[in-house]
Parts: sequence; structure tokens; C-alpha cells
Amino acid sequence: MSPNPPTLLIVDDEKSTRDGLRLALEERFDVWVAEEAGTAFEVLERERIDVLLTDLRLPKEDGLRLISRAKSLPKPPVCILMTAYGSDETIIEAMKRGADDYIAKGRMEIELLELKIEKALRSRNLEAENAALHQQLDVRFGLEHIVGDSPAIREVLDTVRQVADSRATVLIRGESGTGKELIARAIHQLSPRSRGPLVTVHGGALAPTLLESELFGHEKGAFTGAHERRIGRFEIAQGGTLFLDEIGEIDATLQVKLLRFLDQRTFERVGSSKTLTADVRFLTATHRDLQAMVREGRFREDLYWRLCVVEIVLPPLRERRTDIPLLASAFLSESAAANGKSLAGFSPEAMEALQAHDWPGNVRELRAKVERAVILCRGEVISLRDLPNDLRRSGGGPVGGGVGVGAGAGAGAGLSAGYSAGGPGAATPTAGAAVSPGIQGSSTVQEAEKQLIIQALRETGGNRTEAARRIGLSRRTLHRKLHEYQLEGF
Repeated sequence: MSPNPPTLLIVDDEKSTRDGLRLALEERFDVWVAEEAGTAFEVLERERIDVLLTDLRLPKEDGLRLISRAKSLPKPPVCILMTAYGSDETIIEAMKRGADDYIAKGRMEIELLELKIEKALRSRNLEAENAALHQQLDVRFGLEHIVGDSPAIREVLDTVRQVADSRATVLIRGESGTGKELIARAIHQLSPRSRGPLVTVHGGALAPTLLESELFGHEKGAFTGAHERRIGRFEIAQGGTLFLDEIGEIDATLQVKLLRFLDQRTFERVGSSKTLTADVRFLTATHRDLQAMVREGRFREDLYWRLCVVEIVLPPLRERRTDIPLLASAFLSESAAANGKSLAGFSPEAMEALQAHDWPGNVRELRAKVERAVILCRGEVISLRDLPNDLRRSGGGPVGGGVGVGAGAGAGAGLSAGYSAGGPGAATPTAGAAVSPGIQGSSTVQEAEKQLIIQALRETGGNRTEAARRIGLSRRTLHRKLHEYQLEGF
């Protein structure tokens, strides 16, 4: 155990439940217990509690009210609701009050509860770190629009801060939708040129001749349709930054002219012999492998090295999954405000589906699908059913799942003791499990498991260590199940 384990407050009016949970969890947590909300809140005000685990039904004041009061504290704990009345309405109300998760009390497994606590603590710590990071960035770096706290994004932000003050050309590389233009804007905003213009040109959107005119301008009559002089983007960006997106799409002729500009900072408008100069910082981006294009003879090597003085590689979203909750929450807030909705967040199943998806369209795809879910959401929490079909197949439980716990949600939770799920209300022994006819005829998984434990204890003369070994449980898990099935005196 670490020297400073997380602190846990268990609130339940049933002494057997409080004591059982305390015994099961005290190896990993510094556990406090209370039997009613008033006493619990006194503990919350007096002690630094990391996790509040409370029953819904309490004397005088229910668990929902306690969660609301706990979340009003200056340093609120993670709040997990235990309930045997897990209707959608109850769960939604709990999340509106600030609950971080919930667990069905009747089928509660300690391993599942521990996972929920760990997940909620990680999420809280991540949010706190991200909030601190954003506060620093808001004041010092102006990177408040870049959401993420993964190591990969931190490295990108560090590079942005380092390169912003320089005059170096920067090549930003990454898959479509990873946020290359956002990084270019951050570099400009943090640079001494931030008071000048930032001009963006998309290299793949125009034909080569039109792109040359777009960048360098043209004189009247330079080509068919050139009815008047046009000032190019390099002239417009004077004193600022020009960002050329998808530079891998430009043709050989334009590559030569860009190389000349980077070497001499001079150019001519199309149809003119007059040499012009521009004090412009040049940033580029591409989703292509320019080095491979150089080897294939499709991109000039000398231009590549002029562009790639500093290279920033943006990771795809599938390689920074820890940022998905932060991004999804930011997009939810943005879209909800734009659409006049008030949403409490995502159900655990929906968030799991978001994190399981590979996101071929990266951050752009995530933004679009969160916006879709916000628009189509009929409740106050985005559930799995609000997400597109491809996300439902990615993970997060049954396709039709919402925020509630289905009747069979925990049916297989106790099967680690030598059982795998069979049909409804059935249990099938796994290899090596000695099962009597009476156990095979049990009507529920829980009853079959209880009978298996009783049989093992009888056969070993009450030797719990040997009984646990025979049925494939740890001694700690057996101890918990003895309490669960009220077999402590066996």
C-alpha cells in the first residue's frame, strides 16, 4: 500500500454493508464509515475525503442530497451512488447532482466497484491537471483552444512554445483532422508577428495556375479571365504569417517559385517582371509523407529541407485516447451552448464507446459526432443510444444501452469462481470445477456460486485457504463472498 492511500467514506444505514465494504476495501483505501448523511457531511467538512460511496436510501436525508452537498465543498470528492433502485430517472438525477458513477447494490462486485473508483479518481486527477495546465496556458502561452493533456500533446505544445519566437519555417505533419491549422494559428499567436495578419491558403483546393495567382497575385491580362490586378496572399500577409495547408499537393513549377521565395524572400506577380519582397513567416502542413515523395521524385528535396527546418508531427486521436474525454466534454459544452441545450455529460457506456473507437477522421470526426449526439439526445445525458451505429459497435456495452443498469447487467459478475455464463438464469461450470447435481440445479448464478462455496468448505473441513484454492478464488475474494452470502460463521 502506498504511504498515502486515497481516503474513502462509506455511507450506509445497514451495519453489515458498511462493515463488509470496509473489510473488502481497507487494504487499498483509508476507510471512514457513517450511517447517515449528517454524520457523513461532518466527516467531509473535517477530513480530506477522496471518494464518497453512498447508498441512495438513507435516514432523514437521501444519498442524492448528500452528493449535492459534497460537490459544493471547495475540494469535492469523487461521488459514487449505490442503489438497488437503479432506474434511468434515478441515475440521471444522480449525475445532475454531481455523481461521477453509480453501481447496482444488489449485484455489487468489489472488483467492479474498485475499478469504478479508480476510473473516477483518474478522471478527476486528469481534469485537475488539465485545468491547471489550461490556466497556465491562458496566462502565459495563449494555447487555450488546444485541448489535451496526453504526453504526445504536451510534447507538441512544448515545441510550439519553443519555435514561436523564431523566424524558422515549420512543417506541420499529421493525418486529416488532427488539428494542423490550429497549431499553425497557435504558432502565429505566440510569435512576435501576432499583431500582423495570419493568412491561410489551402493548396489542394485550387488548380496549379490558380494557386500561383492566389499566392503571388497577378497583373491585369496575365491570363484569360484576369480582368484586373490581384494582390497575392504573400503581399496580404506582409509583416505576419502565411500558412499553406496541404503543400504536398502543389506542382513542380510552383515548388520552384516557393523555393526561390524562401531563399530570397522575393517573388513576381503572374504576368509581371517586377520583383517584390515580402516579410512573411512561412508555415506549411501536409498529411502526406514528403520524404517518400522526394524519393519518388514528386517533391523537390531542396524545397523539403527549406520547409522542414522544424517539423511538428501531430499524433492521430487513436494514439492519444486519454485526451478523448477532455475533447468530447469540450465539444459537448460548445455544441450544447450553440443548440440551446443543457446536458450533464456522457453516460459511462457512451464514454467507453468514444474511447474504444479508432477515429479515422481524428478530432474533426469526434467533434462532428459529439455535435450529432447533442442534437439527437432526448435526455439530459448522452447515452450509447445517442451515438452513431459505428460508435455503438466500438464498445461500451449493448447497442441499446443507456445510462441505466439492465436486469442482467451483473449476471456474470460472480462467475470468476469457476463459472461461465450459460443461458438466462443458468450457470455452467468451467473446467476443473467440481459441481454436484444440487449446484447444477440452482436457479441463479448467485445461488449456484453460494452452493459451490458451501460444498468446498464442507469438503475441506472449513479450511478457507484450501476451499478458495479448489474453486479458483483468492482468499480475499472468498472472504468477501462469505460476507455477501452471510456465510461468515460457516
